[in-house]
Amino acid sequence: MGPLIAIVGSDGSGKSTVGQALLDWMREQRPSALCHLGKQSGNLGRAAGRMPVIGRGMNRTIQKKVKEAGGKKGPSPIAALTIYAFSLRRLRRFRRMLEIRRQGVAVLADRFPQLDVPDGLDGPGFGKVRHDRGLARRLAARERAHFEWMTGHAPDLVIRLNVDPETAILRKPDHDPAALAKKIARISDLRFGGHVPIVDIDSRQPLAIVVEQAKAAVAATLARYPI
Repeated sequence: MGPLIAIVGSDGSGKSTVGQALLDWMREQRPSALCHLGKQSGNLGRAAGRMPVIGRGMNRTIQKKVKEAGGKKGPSPIAALTIYAFSLRRLRRFRRMLEIRRQGVAVLADRFPQLDVPDGLDGPGFGKVRHDRGLARRLAARERAHFEWMTGHAPDLVIRLNVDPETAILRKPDHDPAALAKKIARISDLRFGGHVPIVDIDSRQPLAIVVEQAKAAVAATLARYPI
């Protein structure tokens, strides 16, 4: 069994950059892998928006459906199935990550699932929409069970990257500023059950300093797992 380290933070906190630097450093010491555990629906929407000719219309349609799903009526059956399909995608990614870990590989996990903030930050997809009736209710219950199982596999260490909204939007100008600020405000609520060691790092600092602080935290965890 290899060590499991989660790196968390809002968009614009530097997760990808810091994560890659950590991975390169970890690979110098032992077999290591970076596993992205998110559903990536936002990335798909933004990618669609960049497609020539049809991109803008497709992205508007995606955003419209997302908004409708968050309304008082809740998601349509098709929208509910789509939300659940993304949840199953996350579940498959998580199972693949566990298999890699069982092989003794050190895992650095981006977008680790959590239940502390149910309406965002890699929490359940149904946490953002009304799910107290019909198909959405049944699928939400299944998704909840999946998340309880995934969060039962707690990481050995959480690296939490903190950033302010102004810095984050400079790094992610294609994101909605209000939504980004909301995410940043909730990052401190991520506790992962309250029994997982969490190291907070100010990611507004120069990258070299952020990476060195992350390495120092990770080194102690790696030492507990002999190769």
